[in-house]
Amino acid sequence: MGGLSLSKINPNEWVTTEEELRSILGYPSELVNKKVISHIDAHCRDYIAKSPFVFISTADAHGKCDVSPRGDAAGFVHIVDEKTIIIPDRPGNKRVDTFRNIISSSEIGLLFLIPGFGETLRINGRAFITKDKQLLQAMRANDKDPLLGIVVQVEECFLHCAKAFKRSGLWEPESWLQREMLPSAAKILADHAKLEGVTAEVIADRLAEGYSKRLY
Repeated sequence: MGGLSLSKINPNEWVTTEEELRSILGYPSELVNKKVISHIDAHCRDYIAKSPFVFISTADAHGKCDVSPRGDAAGFVHIVDEKTIIIPDRPGNKRVDTFRNIISSSEIGLLFLIPGFGETLRINGRAFITKDKQLLQAMRANDKDPLLGIVVQVEECFLHCAKAFKRSGLWEPESWLQREMLPSAAKILADHAKLEGVTAEVIADRLAEGYSKRLY
């Protein structure tokens, strides 16, 4: 495999201080500095109501990081008030990385997306896990209540510009790979797991069954 390895990267060229970082990239504009608010206003509420997808960033007490996706029908994230939202948990792979991190360290970062819209909504704050059945009933989907919910206490909320989406062409169908060129999830999982008798075909069947029968 070609490309660079860490051993070939000169540590003398690493940027290790904010002073050096600022000398290269500069400082944000007044607009960027002023756009951060500490609550969910009407604009943020509208964005969350139209968003079917959010990335959740957490870290454990040792700083080990994780980013996990959550998705459902637009507006699936429940807004309690201007300082509090709840993300319902749906059935997954039971690794519970996000939950374990929240138990270890409450810091959390969220990135909300709306398909076709370049600007994203970022929320930073603190989180805890709720099992309150009465509270979780409000987030029922497909006649099933979530078993748990991630309660986020909002500390920062702001819109992020669309440059990454414009550079990547993410929302432009003409830039997408043809289906036959896409990676095979089943093949990747089979090669990574290396379980005896568990072939890509077996995993493909498991994935198909899970997607059709165990989304909720």
